[in-house]
Amino acid sequence: MPPNPGRLSPLIRLWGTIWFSVCLHWEALTQAIRRDGLVALIRPREIRDAASAKLFNIASANFIAYEDTTIVPSLVKSASGIILDLGPGPGNQIHRFDVSLVERIYGVEPNAQFKDTIEGKLDKHGLQDKYKVVICGIEDSDILREEGITEGSLDTVLCIQVLCAVKDPKNVMKEIWKLLKPGACCNPAWSTFIGCKLTRNVLAGILNSGEWENPHEIEEPEEPLSLLPRIQGVLIKKA
Repeated sequence: MPPNPGRLSPLIRLWGTIWFSVCLHWEALTQAIRRDGLVALIRPREIRDAASAKLFNIASANFIAYEDTTIVPSLVKSASGIILDLGPGPGNQIHRFDVSLVERIYGVEPNAQFKDTIEGKLDKHGLQDKYKVVICGIEDSDILREEGITEGSLDTVLCIQVLCAVKDPKNVMKEIWKLLKPGACCNPAWSTFIGCKLTRNVLAGILNSGEWENPHEIEEPEEPLSLLPRIQGVLIKKA
């Protein structure tokens, strides 16, 4: 039986992206060694951050185009009040916010390589006084507290293509649940991709993180040929 082109196409795209990522990591490694010598070898995170930032900056337009075919634009547009944008990367969602609904946005991003890229987009979309990049992880409660992000302080949390890549998505979601106000929204939509674990049960980690009013409303689109499955929807923290 000849191979099914519909099945081969996603596989080819995925492996092409993986190979491109490998090349960028090699480039980042060689540049770091030329700049810092062999000491660069004991700083693998810096190399990984540089390569990842370059990959996602290059792929940004493609991600945006793909997300335009999904629920992502409407999820971001509905975000309101005090918002936490978890892992914004190169800022793919910035143009989608409804500025009239936004009181404040905190872009919590552990990779400092993205900071200049994000801040370069804020003026164009009227968010220069409302969006702040915070370089840390969601588990860095001391840093978040300095910014006023404390338990029960957030109206909305956006998780777009993030939870497949973090070390412990269940703990991340527990932190998110604590930071949300009762009745506040978590707007998740993500797919597994480079740097992500394809076999991870992200949905279970989300639903087990705390009490939600509407856990049944999270959708799992049927895409039998996709190697990048996603789930999407809006969760409301139980009051």
